[in-house]
Amino acid sequence: MFDFDAGKLIVIGLVALIVIGPKELPRVLRQLGQAISKMRRMAGEFQGQFMDAMREAEIDEIRKDVTKMTDAAKLDVNFDPVQTVRNEIGGAIEGSTTGQVEATGPAPEIINMPDLPAPHESATEATIAAAVAPVTPEAFASAAPAPSDPSKA
Repeated sequence: MFDFDAGKLIVIGLVALIVIGPKELPRVLRQLGQAISKMRRMAGEFQGQFMDAMREAEIDEIRKDVTKMTDAAKLDVNFDPVQTVRNEIGGAIEGSTTGQVEATGPAPEIINMPDLPAPHESATEATIAAAVAPVTPEAFASAAPAPSDPSKA
């Protein structure tokens, strides 16, 4: 803005020395320095307040973005897993499809379980023993198909 080189500063100093005088020159230069430092401080404070206002504006903008994202992420579904399980079990017991959630994947494989007597029916000890008997190697070998000979294939 101001283009002061050494020659111009010497001319300004000589004019100030002549106009102000040698006795008053140190006091005037001190007051001038204090005024310049005060202006610099005020400019720094203004710049700091301006930067704070910019940060607050950015924070408010970020806060609005986060609020929008949380509102978009909220589910407006009343999700009660206990009630869902109750409905599914009740539907399975009654044989109805009410309250069941539809599966989107392949149908589950149905496993046939051996018929066991109901707890209220009388069961013989032999039936219970057969149901809970451990599998022995001999029984496993007799139930398993005979291995085929790979050399005949």
